[in-house]
Amino acid sequence: MTSAVPMVGMLPAALATGVGSDVQRGLGTVIVGGLFAATGLILFVIPTLHFVIERFMEKRMSGGAKEALQV
Repeated sequence: MTSAVPMVGMLPAALATGVGSDVQRGLGTVIVGGLFAATGLILFVIPTLHFVIERFMEKRMSGGAKEALQV
């Protein structure tokens, strides 16, 4: 919701064709694209990367080294 509302709000600016739209369209496109990319990154890429790194570290640290680091 936090990203969806600004994206929907900036869509008219990104699709503008009237007077002054040369600046407004560029700004709207950058904001909508950035929010879309950031949302995808936060929801899909970062959790997947965390899972892969966690799995790698578990395989790397086996036995006594793993127990020594746990608090």
